[in-house]
Amino acid sequence: MKKFIQRLITVLVLLFIAFIYYYIALPPINIHSPGFWFFIIGGLLIISIVIGLATANIDKNGHRIPGPVFKNKFFKISLSITGVIIALFVIGSLLSSTIINANKYQSLLTITERDFNEDIKEISYDEIPILDKDSASLLGSRKMGSMVEYVSQFEVASNYTQINYQGKPVRVTPLKYGGAIKWLTNRNKGIPAYLRIDMTTQEVEPVKLQKGIKYSESEHFGRNIYRHLRFNYPTYIFDTINFEIDDEGTPYWICPTKDYTIGLFGGQMVGHVVVVNAITGEHVSYRVEDTPKWIDRVYSAELLIQLYDYYGTLRHGFFNSVFGQKDALQTTDGYNYLALEDDVWVYTGVTSVGRDESNVGFVLMNQRTAETRYYSIAGAEEYSAMASAEGQVQHLGYRATFPLLLNISGEPTYFIALKDAAGLVKKYAMVNIEQYNIVAIGDSVSQCEKIYTELLQTNGFTVRDVSNLPKVTGHIAKIAEGVIDGNSHYFILLDSSNEIFDVEVVDHIDIIKYNVGDLITFTYSKGTKANTVLGIE
Repeated sequence: MKKFIQRLITVLVLLFIAFIYYYIALPPINIHSPGFWFFIIGGLLIISIVIGLATANIDKNGHRIPGPVFKNKFFKISLSITGVIIALFVIGSLLSSTIINANKYQSLLTITERDFNEDIKEISYDEIPILDKDSASLLGSRKMGSMVEYVSQFEVASNYTQINYQGKPVRVTPLKYGGAIKWLTNRNKGIPAYLRIDMTTQEVEPVKLQKGIKYSESEHFGRNIYRHLRFNYPTYIFDTINFEIDDEGTPYWICPTKDYTIGLFGGQMVGHVVVVNAITGEHVSYRVEDTPKWIDRVYSAELLIQLYDYYGTLRHGFFNSVFGQKDALQTTDGYNYLALEDDVWVYTGVTSVGRDESNVGFVLMNQRTAETRYYSIAGAEEYSAMASAEGQVQHLGYRATFPLLLNISGEPTYFIALKDAAGLVKKYAMVNIEQYNIVAIGDSVSQCEKIYTELLQTNGFTVRDVSNLPKVTGHIAKIAEGVIDGNSHYFILLDSSNEIFDVEVVDHIDIIKYNVGDLITFTYSKGTKANTVLGIE
């Protein structure tokens, strides 16, 4: 009886330890998850040692008999089972590897070769995202410092997810509790706001919610978003989750799941997407092909880039990717995002494995559908273009961000923001992909483009004919002045149009001669909030 009670207590203690571990680590109950195998292997090892020690060399009367623990029968059986499971894990890992399944990995992604000018149209200045995540994070932190009603209790989370919101590229991130005590005093109401940062104007808008966010990464216990997901979907293997908002501004957590298609642990794709309302905790699981179109990020940039690298390096098998490397291509060491067709696409260059500082083309990869488009355009590798832009302002010490791909006058062009030591965007650069010695630097996007098109003409390129751009004629009804990035702008209304026309004074100095009531003709580029004036008659 005494022996039975000892074993029962031991089993209960182990079950309690296992529950605590599961509650904290949250491993999925799925044989395709390495975390689940580690959970089982670790548990068996602990059981082997603890029960082996607890029952080692005890006779039927409960008296201990001297002798080594490894002679205990239960200890031997438990350890043998653990060894078998470890062997199965190792074999499963090997059978899932690229060494054996190179062809399967190479065909995970379907690549379509496309025409650059057909897919990537010229866009207006107020559609160009000029901020990267670091700059957005800096602006978000500064804005938080001015929000006196929140700053003592909350901090800005580090999500900064880039999405398309009502046709504009923005980054969104929730607030988070400033610590355990502040969580305790504020959890009933939840997190009261999130930040929305316009990537084109650098405006940071705190969006206050009528009902607070109750499910987040900074929550504890059952409302922690990861624990909420695990207890509702115990078998799902979740990838990186994203904070997004729908078209009405309601906050959600977008939670893609890993789907292993090669062996036990290989060929990672996305199988389902769980959408969780961050306020109410309501959740819906969609198959990846049924994902609502307002969602922008299902496939992470890292996963898409890895999939393309499989496609490019494994064309002639695994060993060629390591040794001969014939026809082996890979993505460059960086990426950016492009808003296209109301989706967010990952952009990165494609270069040879030998890294000869030039690209053979580039790819766009849709973060919602994984559609991948390849564009065969040889030219400078991104870091060469960044160095070229930095060289133009080396006396100022500005650093280049990773480029954004644009179509400027029909030419594939790297658009680069140049930041000072404090992380603030100070200037802009445009670098021709095919001839990266053609570099334009400007204090504003419009000024940069003007200099760039002049350089293209000087170097024999055929540039956009402004005579084909829209024109408008009317009497000036209203003039308002403003400053953007340190440059003076006139915002003008005409009696013949309801739209706003943005005139940058440094580019069109003659605008100061005009007054309300004067007749004027603008050549302009269409924008969402204001049209950018490119010429005045």
